[in-house]
Amino acid sequence: MIADLQNPKAYPEKTNSVDLVQTHISWVFICDDFVYKLKKPMDFGFLDFSTLEKRNYYCHQEIVLNSRLAKDVYLGVYDVVFEKDRYKISTDDDNDNDTQEPVEYAVKMRILPDEVLLKNKFNAGTLTMKDIGEVAKIIAKFHSTAARSTKIDRFGSLATVKFNTDENFHQTKKYIDRSIMQVQFDALKRWTDDFYKRHAEVFQNRIALGKVRDCHGDLHMEHICLTWPITIFDCIEFNDRFRYSDTASDLAFLLMDLEFHYGGKFAEKLYKTYKRYSGEADADFDLIVNYYKVYRAYVRGKVNSFQLNDPNISDVNKFDAQNIAQRYFELAHSYIK
Repeated sequence: MIADLQNPKAYPEKTNSVDLVQTHISWVFICDDFVYKLKKPMDFGFLDFSTLEKRNYYCHQEIVLNSRLAKDVYLGVYDVVFEKDRYKISTDDDNDNDTQEPVEYAVKMRILPDEVLLKNKFNAGTLTMKDIGEVAKIIAKFHSTAARSTKIDRFGSLATVKFNTDENFHQTKKYIDRSIMQVQFDALKRWTDDFYKRHAEVFQNRIALGKVRDCHGDLHMEHICLTWPITIFDCIEFNDRFRYSDTASDLAFLLMDLEFHYGGKFAEKLYKTYKRYSGEADADFDLIVNYYKVYRAYVRGKVNSFQLNDPNISDVNKFDAQNIAQRYFELAHSYIK
């Protein structure tokens, strides 16, 4: 199927080329004007795409949730079908008529201009403080209007955030002395457990302030496009626990990502502008943002480490993933010194 979908003839619209990009959870087929994304049949515990039914459900969730910050980018869920000895993406008519049984599902997206992705502008040296200020305003507005409820509030509780970090440490034990050093692992676990003992009330205070919301969950430089209006895409659809969070956690991800790429001045601008436009006046805000920067850097280290066990990824790419994971774990460690 993956080989067939790299053939331009597998798509309903004309395309001259198809490039395949893989993540640890997706196959992404980049055509001339559109992108089709398939979910890998994986079960990591925190993410379960193990059945066709589940992949279909989460494809539709991806469309709904991303409409909040990327209204015109997500175009629908399309069937992957097997026809005349080859796999292809069904046409609109195929989807409407249910003439063929789907063997897989793909999220169709409009291609965004590469040159104005925040990360690419940063790398090209064309990112401005004004750009970052506008991003901060968009995020602050989104956070102020994002859904909240008593159910969502529970995801900002100490019990839930501790569950998340306990899971992180459990899942990264096997990468000790591969992508994370024993001394880093021990120090980060000790610091995290101590934070819960010393600042347990902060998590309850944030809930009381209405700061736990249905957020983006994966807010980093590659998911922000500086079009007008600004487009923020690819939120987490596969686990409410990672999207329902303190707004400080959402912000901390982008701050951490900028700092990972040596963009400290931009991170500072983002932070100051966000605080001004969000009206964030919590005395513990600095404290909780730093906590979540540690958490976010650790998660990125974990996710990149997962690629070391993916049989579909080449040894060269595994080597790169290991180096990137090491840097994320080093950054997490630097936040607690």
